[in-house]
Amino acid sequence: MTSAKTPINFTDLGLISPLLTRLTELEYLRATPIQEKAIPSVLSGRDLIAGANTGSGKTATFALPLLQKLHTEKLASVKNTKQHNGNYVAGLILVPTRELAKQVADSIKSYAAHLNGAIKTVAVFGGVSVNTQMLTLRGGCDILVATPGRLLDLISSNAIKLDLVNTLVFDEADRMLSLGFTEELSALLALTPKTKQTLLFSATFPEQVQALTQELLNNPVEIQVQSSDASTLVQRVFTVNQGEKTAVLAHLIEQHQWRQALIFVNAKNHCEHLAQKLSKRGISAEVFHGDKGQTERTRVLEGFKSGEIAMLIATDIAARGLDIEKLPVVINFNLPRSPADYMHRIGRSGRAGEVGLALSLIDHEDFHHFKVIEKKNKIRLEREQVKGFEADEITEDSILAPAKPMAKPEGSGKKKRKKKTTINADIWAGYSEPE
Repeated sequence: MTSAKTPINFTDLGLISPLLTRLTELEYLRATPIQEKAIPSVLSGRDLIAGANTGSGKTATFALPLLQKLHTEKLASVKNTKQHNGNYVAGLILVPTRELAKQVADSIKSYAAHLNGAIKTVAVFGGVSVNTQMLTLRGGCDILVATPGRLLDLISSNAIKLDLVNTLVFDEADRMLSLGFTEELSALLALTPKTKQTLLFSATFPEQVQALTQELLNNPVEIQVQSSDASTLVQRVFTVNQGEKTAVLAHLIEQHQWRQALIFVNAKNHCEHLAQKLSKRGISAEVFHGDKGQTERTRVLEGFKSGEIAMLIATDIAARGLDIEKLPVVINFNLPRSPADYMHRIGRSGRAGEVGLALSLIDHEDFHHFKVIEKKNKIRLEREQVKGFEADEITEDSILAPAKPMAKPEGSGKKKRKKKTTINADIWAGYSEPE
């Protein structure tokens, strides 16, 4: 796989004037590494398999060439009497979650602002009325962004047909497969033409994703851009005693007066429980998880994006794809079960060159799991402590086996104490909260 070089201007990538004008308005002045490498290949019609960190600009990577292709075809169709009628779609983008579907569709509509409304983009996902989506799809659409389950529902109701799909995009393919969409994807693929351009984006490449690429892609361009500017995201790890995480979290929020923070926990009921505990300490927080209705999820997410909600407690449903502009802080209250999800979580901050801070609170039972996270992600972070909340001195190795009381041998010297590192102004070196 190729590696990324220094970003170049969008004007050098072969994009048409209406798209370049819109990118300038959005202050997209220079292409990211994944955009620089992939956009020319996608414009040329090649299949693509791409791996890149979250926040690397993947949406624009596939959206801009797709818009250009469809716009060009629309202009050509004015002189061509052959028209396709019915509920067909030309560009299909499959995503794992409702929030990502809406976010991708909104981005595409924004990029298409100067295409004179020629490109109809629709997002479909579960949790809302299927009848409303069926009405929206009357006459088909140019670009459809969909979660697999809801798309199959719409197909079974004859609301949309995939016979004329000429570009198929898998966004976050590994996440879709990990969520159990394997059968749904197979059913959808059987309904698309054999001859089409296929673009696959995945942060990781487990065996299931590799099998999918071998089955679907034809001589693809392969791009891997996993490195990022480490200076944009500062990672810190604080050791705390069991039962003191909430107190430490509240202390840090109050001490540093963060304007916003995204706090990750591992279960839906943990969201509610932590919100209640913070509320008792005078800190208001909203929760975001899969049991919330779509209307409520949309309200909370929009409120967080706008800054009206300062503290958001979420499960890993918020770890992928969500783009929160200039989010200053991400906190792992509970460690993610998967080492890959650690990178996705902290990737909500420090996006697009912005400075961000990622904090993980670990107690003694978390020591071993965090070492696994470090090993898998090839990182090593200093264990630090919060002044006034210093954790008991238990070495990481001691928690790998049950502790057994031992009699102190006569004449033995004093036990060597492990040096503590307490939190102070120095740990924030390299990090300053965005204004």
